[in-house]
Amino acid sequence: MIAYNRIADKVTELGIQHRYSGGALRAQGVCHDGDAEGTVAIRRGNNGGAVVYCHKCEGNADFLAALGMTEADLFDEPLPERERPADDTWVPCQKHGHKRIAQYVYRDEKGNVVHGVTRCDHKCFAQWRPDDSNRSGRRWSLNDEQGKRLVRTVPYRLPELLEAKQADRVIWIAEGEKDVHALVEHGLPATCNAAGSGKWTTEHAAYFEGADVTIVADRDEPGQKHAKAVVETLQGLARTVYVVQAKTGKDAYDHFAAGHKDAEFVQVWAPVPHPADPAVTE
Repeated sequence: MIAYNRIADKVTELGIQHRYSGGALRAQGVCHDGDAEGTVAIRRGNNGGAVVYCHKCEGNADFLAALGMTEADLFDEPLPERERPADDTWVPCQKHGHKRIAQYVYRDEKGNVVHGVTRCDHKCFAQWRPDDSNRSGRRWSLNDEQGKRLVRTVPYRLPELLEAKQADRVIWIAEGEKDVHALVEHGLPATCNAAGSGKWTTEHAAYFEGADVTIVADRDEPGQKHAKAVVETLQGLARTVYVVQAKTGKDAYDHFAAGHKDAEFVQVWAPVPHPADPAVTE
């Protein structure tokens, strides 16, 4: 079957809004939950086949996936279907020349993926949720069109956090994933919330009941406010809470990069001290 006709028939079959304009079939961007009918252009190829392009996604893979198709369906005689890549390195800011440098996956108690955070080389962060209907296996939003969150709120490295709590180890809370990994690399159970300072909630705190906690506060005003917000949610819940800062630099990553050890963090506050320790005033 002619590829263009096959795709056009599928668009009609699925009830996707569309119109014909400028020699192309222009369809609604169902690949990104768009409602404008001209977002995706579908044309006949100069040498046969079909050309599909979403002006918002800047590609065709997600739109084809929404149709239940792959790039093989762009040919009049479809090529064998190719499997989804094991790890898609695409990032939303790629159009600006940015490249992914880190992927942080948030998991539930059983190790299942809840959502993820992608970081690029220009310190852009983008959150995604699993979505098997997309060829990439993910959708770049944690909310629906009305702003309602679609995934659970869990702290980073939750399975490891629970294991450390069970072993009665001190759990360290940092402001970001990079700092968490610096702590983990030095043998310390560590976690954080997604999206940085100001995003910690009582939902995160619920996992720390009866735990011994050390918070690493960034050495700036947002970091201080964030640490205080975390403390407020843990008071009356955690067994002990201490707040420390890097001996050198701004955060946990800087502290270790300067050659310091975990025992060299500077204690600045003991809002919920161990009974045998004197309280440290703010």
